[in-house]
Amino acid sequence: MGAADANPYYQAAWAFYPNLAMDLVVPQMARLFGVETASRLFLLVSQILIVGGALALEWVVKRRVHLAGFAALMLLYCLPFSWGFINFECGLGIALCGIAAYLAVGDQPVLVRFVVNAAFVVLLLAAHLFALGVYGATLGFHELWRAAERKYPARDVALRFVTLATPAVASLVIMRLTAGSVGSEGTFWSLGHKLLWPFFIMNGYSMAVSGASAIVLMATLYVAARCSMLKLAPAGIWIATGFALLYLAIPPRLFDTAFADIRVLPAVALILPAFCSLSLPSRRWTMAALVIVSGITLANLGLVLDVWLSYRPEYSAVIESFQHIDRGSKILIGTSAESEDPPFQDLTQFPVYYAPTLAVHYAKAFVSNLFTETGKQPIQVRREVRRLGVPNGGPVPIHLLRAIAAGRTTEAEDTAAVSTWHRDYDYLYLVGPAIANPLPDLLQELDRSGRFALYKIRHTP
Repeated sequence: MGAADANPYYQAAWAFYPNLAMDLVVPQMARLFGVETASRLFLLVSQILIVGGALALEWVVKRRVHLAGFAALMLLYCLPFSWGFINFECGLGIALCGIAAYLAVGDQPVLVRFVVNAAFVVLLLAAHLFALGVYGATLGFHELWRAAERKYPARDVALRFVTLATPAVASLVIMRLTAGSVGSEGTFWSLGHKLLWPFFIMNGYSMAVSGASAIVLMATLYVAARCSMLKLAPAGIWIATGFALLYLAIPPRLFDTAFADIRVLPAVALILPAFCSLSLPSRRWTMAALVIVSGITLANLGLVLDVWLSYRPEYSAVIESFQHIDRGSKILIGTSAESEDPPFQDLTQFPVYYAPTLAVHYAKAFVSNLFTETGKQPIQVRREVRRLGVPNGGPVPIHLLRAIAAGRTTEAEDTAAVSTWHRDYDYLYLVGPAIANPLPDLLQELDRSGRFALYKIRHTP
């Protein structure tokens, strides 16, 4: 950020934030490969960690690789990963490796367990806090099972939990003493969609594909369990029960971070196969299982590839559109949809919501919905333009922009950040389904593609 061509609207504010995986790794890789290639490599490494961590955990528990690889491939493009929670994906992969490493030394002397645990706690706290929570919860539930199963004395059980918890507590204390933080204030609990998310978790771009995949998978697991072909080990029962309670208890918005509860689902789905045993009675059953797993995996992969390939020309068009923008401009992102939330009716529209944020890099612009949340990212908006940051980073619905321009907003509407958007900003990107110029007297169209339109805002006295 200190280079001569640095963006004038943002500054680096490094602190001990528990959400730094990409921020620590990608800039270093970008020096060798460029930002775009480094970002792709980071995603690839995160996926390798997910698959490799699941396989390592199953090997440690069962001394063979059986189910975990299939589960990891089916979940590789689940909702949290497809929606861009990449730090969480990377952190979860590290957590799986950490769980495997700790269980591998579970019967070693306390010093060995402490060193292994401390190393992964520090790594996970820097990568992503929720991944650290998954790691700690899994090992905590496993230690409870060990205590109940082996009838350890209370002193030994307490020592194992102290060994497990001390590095995490110490790291969190250091984080607070060094001005680090965990997101910002804002926790909201609702039972709302908790019964629906298990059906919508399998794919981040299609609720229909996700729901069909989940139903087929649940039915298959039910039949296998009913016929005594699929069994969950006692340790797995403790872990599954613990995560089920956590899923119900965790609020959808935690520390002002949305979709906190759904992150439990891929975590437990990647962990439990290590504690499951599957015995199929014949070759016919084996082939049927492979067809089902392969079908779900290929359906998810095919849809993801279709969406990603369809956005290649779209993202190229967005980057080309930056040529119409003066360097150092202020850009507002709006949406032609009625809501700034993900377009659940057609999630294939979601990737374009944040494409214009690339103007921060290419045009050295201020962009309203670049994520710069304190406690989550080290990049912060400078004080002089901080009031223009749109809460939660979502595009502003066009109906609200129209109402503001016409002076028709009400006190009930949260318009503080965009209350004078037609005077504060220089350009407007309207993303989502194509519509005609919504404010022809105020907006001059400069560029258009299938999923966005770029307008120059006419500043009137």
